[in-house]
Amino acid sequence: MIYQPAEDSYLLQKQVKKFVKQGMKVLDMGTGSGIQAITAKEQGAEVLAVDINKECLKIPNVKTLHSDLFQNVKGSFDLIIFNPPYLPEDEREPEDSKLATTGGKKGNEIIIKFLKQVKNHLKENGKILLLFSSLTPDMEIILKDFKTKKLSEEKIPYEKLYVYGLSKQ
Repeated sequence: MIYQPAEDSYLLQKQVKKFVKQGMKVLDMGTGSGIQAITAKEQGAEVLAVDINKECLKIPNVKTLHSDLFQNVKGSFDLIIFNPPYLPEDEREPEDSKLATTGGKKGNEIIIKFLKQVKNHLKENGKILLLFSSLTPDMEIILKDFKTKKLSEEKIPYEKLYVYGLSKQ
């Protein structure tokens, strides 16, 4: 299953349009439908779109890579975009959609794993655009090793979505 763009995708896309500049080297982690990768490419960036789901790697005119987070990623980037699976596990959810929506038992495990690896792939003045939800626990603690700035938020039924800009401290 490929995660189809929804409120979270469009909220993040607005920030991608603001941040991406001509010639930037951009990594779209967990590309899903490819909406962020395509947007960055349209802004003139050199883009690498990465996903664990091979179905997601058919994005026209964008270089793609099959990888579990940074496992197969080489190099560093000016901007890393991540709209991760961020919801807590729900036993009623079908297995095929869990890959796109569930961030682990608590919902933050994939984000934690990403943040432990991301600094090795971020250029000196590089930035991260990270989306998460009010349902994702402990984000204030999880983000403590980064300079953070809330860029946008949107209230949707049952939760609030946030896009944060992160950089190395």
